Order: sequence, then structure tokens, then C-alpha cells
Amino acid sequence: MAQISEADWKVFKQIKERALEKYCLQCLAEFKTIAERTDLSPHERYLLNYKTVTERDNTLANIFNGLSRSRAVVQLLLIRRECLADQELTEQLSELLQTQTHPKNF
Repeated sequence: MAQISEADWKVFKQIKERALEKYCLQCLAEFKTIAERTDLSPHERYLLNYKTVTERDNTLANIFNGLSRSRAVVQLLLIRRECLADQELTEQLSELLQTQTHPKNF
């Protein structure tokens, strides 16, 4: 995919920042839920949390690591596929980029 325009780049950086915050809050809520489970022993909760943290960290790396225009379109697609994109900001993107990164297209 081609690099994005300067205007889209500025909006993308805001989308990425907000999406990262949203993703981290979702993960923290999930970790808390696991930690509070009473049907599992402390060790089982620890192991489940460790597994979950590892999985979420891999997802975070795939979606958010690196900030470059050459990766922006792919990152935006992943952000949108995970329902992490701020809708107001997404609507500020060019029609072409909105279409290219719409989850229904992939």
C-alpha cells in the first residue's frame, strides 16, 4: 500500500495514540477480571494472567510498534479491525484511506 498524505498522517497519529490508550485500558480490565476470579487458585490466576499478558503484548506489538508512513495504512487497518479507532477522527481521514482500511474490505 502507498504512503499516506500529510493530512492523513496527522490524523493517523492521533488515532493511533487514542487506540493504544483504549487497547491498554481493555487489557488492564481483562487482567483485573482474571485476578479477581474466585473459581481459580492464585497460581491458576497467575498463569492465566501471564498467558493473557503475553498474548495481548504480541497483539500490541503487531498493531502499534513503529511509527512510519510506510506502515501507517496496515496499522490503521489493524486498529480499525480491532474496533479501536476513534470514529470522529476516522471520519477526518480521506475517503480513499477510509475505504482502504475499512475492515469489511479485508
